[in-house]
Amino acid sequence: MAELSFWKDKRVFLTGHTGFKGTWLSRILVISGAKLTGFSLEAPTNPNLFEMAGLEGKMTSVIGDIRDMEALKKAFDECNPEIVIHMAAQPLVRDSYKDPRYTYETNVMGTVNILECVRLSSSVKSFLNVTTDKVYKNNEWMWGYREDEPLDGFDPYSNSKSCSELVTHSYKNSFFSTEEAPAISTARAGNVIGGGDFATDRIIPDCVRAAMSKQDIVVRNPYSTRPYQHVLEPLFAYLTIAKSQYEDKKYASWYNVGPDECDCVTTGDIVDMFCEKWGGITRIDRSEANAPHEANFLKLDSSRLKNTFGWKPTWHINEAIERVVEWTRVYEANGDIPAIMDKQINDFIGKEA
Repeated sequence: MAELSFWKDKRVFLTGHTGFKGTWLSRILVISGAKLTGFSLEAPTNPNLFEMAGLEGKMTSVIGDIRDMEALKKAFDECNPEIVIHMAAQPLVRDSYKDPRYTYETNVMGTVNILECVRLSSSVKSFLNVTTDKVYKNNEWMWGYREDEPLDGFDPYSNSKSCSELVTHSYKNSFFSTEEAPAISTARAGNVIGGGDFATDRIIPDCVRAAMSKQDIVVRNPYSTRPYQHVLEPLFAYLTIAKSQYEDKKYASWYNVGPDECDCVTTGDIVDMFCEKWGGITRIDRSEANAPHEANFLKLDSSRLKNTFGWKPTWHINEAIERVVEWTRVYEANGDIPAIMDKQINDFIGKEA
């Protein structure tokens, strides 16, 4: 587990800070005392978690497009970061079919731009590029993919993230191979769930919307298996990687961040768990004609992360869904969102609030 005391007064530059994962990571870093600068587009949903998370005045939030090198470098240089975590992306498979060019521009050239900032900087010691489990060529295997499997995502989103990995590998080999160069890693995480995700086309946000409006949940692909994990699982893994390679470059590598076998469940199963914990709603299966291709089975082997850092999942899928329901009940009652986020962060690391 990443020691939060390490982050006090560290200068951190985070791209994609207004997104779902980015907001949770911003909250962790802010309560840890980091000097955090975020660079991102406006929050992508309405309502949006970033607005609720109590971060105003506690970090530097720069609204900008990762494709805009001039704006990015200005914010980057003003931060003068020691640690850079790159999460800005067009993150949705279905949107990548609708606008593939924008997806590639953001996910590939955005990676080039942030790596250029790192290359031209003298302050950065640790860089982490967050990609996805979908970077792998998917053979619909029953076993998990390892970090040396071929990178060849099928759809424009997955493929653009494969390209982002390859760009990072090239920069690492070409520009960051000396002793004094920053440590460079990527982290490939599976599907995340958690309170405050208001995205379209994601199963848990769909469940939350249906539950709050007292409607049954429509499931378009109940038999697809996904490696679900609570959002705090990969975020603390990212912090562990970034901290460890900051202290010793031997930890710089490519890491899968996925749940255990028992948490690779079907979409139908996860909806059933949510319905049980929420109460009073059921699921309706409805296949979709002419749906764009999405993987049916995808699983990661996270042995490298476990063996290197002693990492293991903290909340299995059952508790992860309980935490989504806990957060959503507070939201539904117009409760204190920063407080429930901090409670869940402290619960996760086993710390008294």
